[in-house]
Amino acid sequence: MSTILVTGGTGTLGRLVAERLRADGHEVRVLSRHSRPYAVDLREGGPALDEAVAGADTVVHCASSPRGGDEEAAGHLIAAARSAGVAHLVCVSIVGVDRVPFGYYQTKHAVERLVVESGLGWTLLRATQFHDLLVDLFERLAKPPVMLLPAAVGDQPVEVAEVADRLAELAVGAPAGRVPDLGGPEVRSLESLARAYLRAVGRRRPILNLPLPGRAYRSFREGGHLAPRRAVGKRTFEEFLTARFGPALAR
Repeated sequence: MSTILVTGGTGTLGRLVAERLRADGHEVRVLSRHSRPYAVDLREGGPALDEAVAGADTVVHCASSPRGGDEEAAGHLIAAARSAGVAHLVCVSIVGVDRVPFGYYQTKHAVERLVVESGLGWTLLRATQFHDLLVDLFERLAKPPVMLLPAAVGDQPVEVAEVADRLAELAVGAPAGRVPDLGGPEVRSLESLARAYLRAVGRRRPILNLPLPGRAYRSFREGGHLAPRRAVGKRTFEEFLTARFGPALAR
């Protein structure tokens, strides 16, 4: 069996990837800023990162932060992986990073380029947004008395466990380059998803759809972040809400 390092291995996605790989009998190293024995800040790199990567056959790169530093983190990881002779780097990214001029997406696209140009064997999977992310967003937007949403924007949320399953599958295979995107089962309006969330948590909020300025909003409105031809996910947003909040509220 392989030795596989999972960066961001205590996060929403990385934790599930690590669990699946362990269940299949692989030796899994979990790397995060606070997870010992591989407590590493990828933005800083250094000897601790070299130690974590040494002897690993494959690295699954799930670590990411909207607060910045992803390019530096990927650069340090790739350098360590090259020095250690890692055979396979698996990276997860976001559908639309090459089409939507949104800051975080542009950073993720830059990380993709680093992976492609790394000289390592690599596999790249893009996925649509996780159900969990939408719930976190709606929790914040539902705090005021009126829920404000960007007008005419859709989304295609996917179950994080399904993305984890696919990454674990890719991690034990040969480098495959960019593989087909993984999109959720439905393209839905953001308003319909927000109303489903409000029903699930038993809250009432009027929703106001606001048009926004800028190229990024226009790209989201045009569906640059969607993969309707790759709607291969199985679990719907309502099914996710039922599992998280209970069937009584989710009806």
